[in-house]
This record gives sequence, structure tokens and C-alpha cells, in this order.
Amino acid sequence: MVIMGRRKANSNIALIGFSATGKSSVAREVAERLSWEFVDTDDEVAKISGKSIPEIFEQNGESEFRKLERKVLNQACARDKVVIATGGGAIIDPANRELLRQTSTVICLEAEPETIYRRLLQDSLYSSSSMVRPLLAVNNPLERIKQLKAQRQSYYSIADWTIHTDSLSLAEVGREVIEGWQIVNQGASNDSRFAETGFTFQVRTSTDHYPVFVGWGLLRGLGQRMKQVGLSGSTTIISDESVFSSYGEEVSKILKKAGFRVDCCVVPPGEATKNIGQAVKIYDFLIEHRVERGDTIVALGGGMVGDLAGFVAATFLRGLAWVQVPTSLMAMVDASIGGKVAVDHPRGKNLIGAFYQPRLVLADVQTLTTLPQRELISGWAEVIKHALILDSNLLSFLEDNAEKLSKLIPNATTRAVAWSASLKAKIVAEDEKETGKRIILNYGHTIAHALEAATKYNQFLHGEAVAVGMMGEAKLSQRLGLLSCEVVERQESLLQRFNLPVSCSGVDLSDVLAAMKLDKKVHSKALRWVLLEDITKVMIRSDVPRQDVLDVLREVIKS
Repeated sequence: MVIMGRRKANSNIALIGFSATGKSSVAREVAERLSWEFVDTDDEVAKISGKSIPEIFEQNGESEFRKLERKVLNQACARDKVVIATGGGAIIDPANRELLRQTSTVICLEAEPETIYRRLLQDSLYSSSSMVRPLLAVNNPLERIKQLKAQRQSYYSIADWTIHTDSLSLAEVGREVIEGWQIVNQGASNDSRFAETGFTFQVRTSTDHYPVFVGWGLLRGLGQRMKQVGLSGSTTIISDESVFSSYGEEVSKILKKAGFRVDCCVVPPGEATKNIGQAVKIYDFLIEHRVERGDTIVALGGGMVGDLAGFVAATFLRGLAWVQVPTSLMAMVDASIGGKVAVDHPRGKNLIGAFYQPRLVLADVQTLTTLPQRELISGWAEVIKHALILDSNLLSFLEDNAEKLSKLIPNATTRAVAWSASLKAKIVAEDEKETGKRIILNYGHTIAHALEAATKYNQFLHGEAVAVGMMGEAKLSQRLGLLSCEVVERQESLLQRFNLPVSCSGVDLSDVLAAMKLDKKVHSKALRWVLLEDITKVMIRSDVPRQDVLDVLREVIKS
């Protein structure tokens, strides 16, 4: 499932977080200060059931409790100016999370497992009830708290604001809740600051789930976001020389300030770096710095860095947690989402790889302002591709805002990037391992990958090759009687408005044909083509006549 939306001024405040992080006490404190109503969902469940929470769990089971919890949460969110203290597990339910996002400013109260355990013990000592709190009614309560908290940690990423309560008094937490609510809603109610508040959506696959954050100026919150999903300890930033010179020191300071230990491994820029030899050099670095299984890799850079760092994360010590911090447009809307990690082989692109999902993706759109112009232009090819195959409204938005987007106007750019990225995420959620629908994302890529391999990855940026590939595959669709000339011309016009190439020269056609034989989409020796019948109407064909392919290649690859 993918949840996406603009942060907006909401009429309620909802506190989420694990048990014993102080939600009830803090919510009551905040409600009094704001002269709002106060609702504790656990209290309301107890009222309508006539039983205490432990009694409900013991006598009726957790499923009955969750059903009642969902009912009282819906009632609370239907009101205005309410401070809601949610139960510790309320955010497990996707419907509850969406309800909170739509109706409330969501603030997460955090605490370390040891703090939670200590507070629960203290509560049980002073409780008048003879019943034991469910979390304490196990052989090893602290270990159970750690396990449950780790399972729920990614859900807390829906929060607009997070407060670590371990060393704060009730009054201090209350003040921070109100301050966070004011900051979030100031940004949301002022459209000129929309890009700063940004978009958040959740990628959910059959094996994993993780949040994606897209906004202007988000980089400073990287450390906090990593802690929100349960990461801690040592991190290794993997970046290329160009990106690291711009953001390496800043990101290192941000992570250190958040309590992480930081090492940095910097590689040469360019697609030629994405090879197994470079991966081995990074393995050597990780061994020398005694990286352990509980440590984290942070991929800081464009698609090449994300692919390479992700491949290393997937294979070192049988898998390390990793975080994507894309700094190129191509990486933000495509490469950073979906967990496809790989290195190139001399005879083909991305032939050695895996599907390995990150723990989170944080795309600070402002980093695009330092991107070389050619790389920025290249990235728009993937955005245009997503629009052509998945969303006609995005296509119209790109056509209407091409000038603003080319100039990186914050609001328009942030919206386009988040929109495109969420489309990619939706496809990934439906088809994680590219066994079905995900193959449509390869529109333009059959020709593009062949162009890149034929020129040994030295002539084209990926988006440039994709733009030429899309023109070739649109023309092939037209030649096969599938696509109208009007759609072909519309695609060509939009590519040209973003200064993307629609043809190329200086490439040996025989090398392109040889590279196509090694394409990952070859099935039973037949090449599967992703073709268009209309905007957002895609089909896969394995019976395309060779002569039609040759004719189209000669059209887009000039002699």
C-alpha cells in the first residue's frame, strides 16, 4: 500500500508512540493548555466495554480490543480541537494510520526500551489493579518491549513531529508538542512553504515496508528520521567524490548530532564505478572499520551510488540495514525506490544484483540545485516515463509546468518529484520482484540499456538513453499499428521541452543489437518489449519482427 498526501492544517492533535511514552499524561496537559478536549482511546475502550484493558486482552483477546479501539478512534477523529492519546498499537492498523494523517497533526512520543520498561514497572507498583500489564506478563519483558518496538518503528514515521521523552518532564514534553503542532501547521497553512513540509508515503511490499520522505530542505532531519525507524549505532556513508564534496560534511555532522558514529567511504563518480571490483574495495573498507551486522549504510548520491551501496548492503555480512539519500532527480523518482540493487557487468547493465529494500528513503529536493544541468535534465526522462505509462494527470502537469520545473521552482518541483516517486512506489508494492506489472517501468529501457552497454557507459547519461529509447519504442508501437502519431508527437514534444534527446549518433548499430540479446527482459530467447497503445495503456510483446526493430533503430540512431 502507498499512502501519499500533502501536509495540511488539521483540526486535531494525535499522539502516537509505544506504551509508557507518556501519551495520556501529555495529551491531557496539552488539551488543558490549548483549552481543547482530551480523549484517551484506551479509556474510551474501557468505558464502552465495561472492562479494563488487561481484562479485555485476557477474556476477549487482542482482536476484540483492536475492534473497539478502531471504533473510538473514528469517533474522536470526527470531532474538532481534540487532543487524542492513542493506544500503543493503534498505528498497526493501516486504516487508523490513514485516518490520523487525514484528520490530525500526528506527533510521536519516543523513549528507549529501558525507559519504557522502567516506567511500566513503576506504574504497576502504584496501580490499584491486581492485574499485570500485558507487556509485563511475559518471561522477559524488556526483550519483548524491544521486539515489539522494532516491529512497530516504521509505522511511527507517519508522524509530523517526533519528541524523545526519556529525559524530559511532563511540562517540557507538553511545550514541545505545542511547538511542533504550531510549526507543522504554520508550514502547512502557508502555501509558499509547502515544499518544506513536503510529502510522505509508505512503500509496502510482500516482504517489507518503509517510508519515503520528499520535500525541500529535509536533509537536516535525516538523523531523526533514521532513529524513528529504529536505527542506531554506527553508520557508513557511501558517496561519490562529487556529491561528498557538496554534502558529505553536512550529512556527517547531522548524523553525529543525532548520536550516530560515522565513517565515510568515497568512490569515483560515474557509471563506470558501479562494478564488482569497486564493491570489493568497499567490502575491504567495511572490514577494516569493523562494521557489524547491526550497523547501517547510508547511500548518499545518485542512482549509481544507490545501486552500488545497496548491493554492498545486501551482500556484506548477509545483509546490513541501509538508507537511501538520493541527490539526483533520477534517483529520487526511480532508483531509490523499490530495492533493486546491482552492479554492472562489462557485457550488460545491472546483471549482478538483488532485490533488497532500504529502511527509509529521504529525498531533499533542494539538493537538485547543486546538480550539474546535464544530470538534472537527464532525470526528467524518468518523470516523463512515469507520466506516460501510469498517470495522464501527471503528464498534463509536466506539460503545464515545464518552465517552472526546468528552473526548479520549489513547490512545483517538489510536487512533481513526490508524484513521480509515489507512482514508482505503487508499482513496487504490487510487484516487488519484477515478475509481473513492474516490467512496464522498463518502457524505453530496452533500447536505453543497449545504448549504454554498446558505448561502455561512457557516452550517455541514463536519462538521455531512456529518452532516446522511449522515442524508439513509441515509434515501434506506431509501426506495429498500436499507437497514434498524435501520442508519438506529444511524447516527442515534451521530451524536447525538457531539452532531452529524441535521437542520437555515433553508436554502432551492431553493438546495440548484441547488447539487446543480454537484456534482463529476454525470456525463452525472445526479447520482451514494453510498448504503448495510448497514454497509460501499456502492453508487453515478445513477437516484434526483427525488421521493424532494425528500421526503428535506424530512425533514432543516426549514422
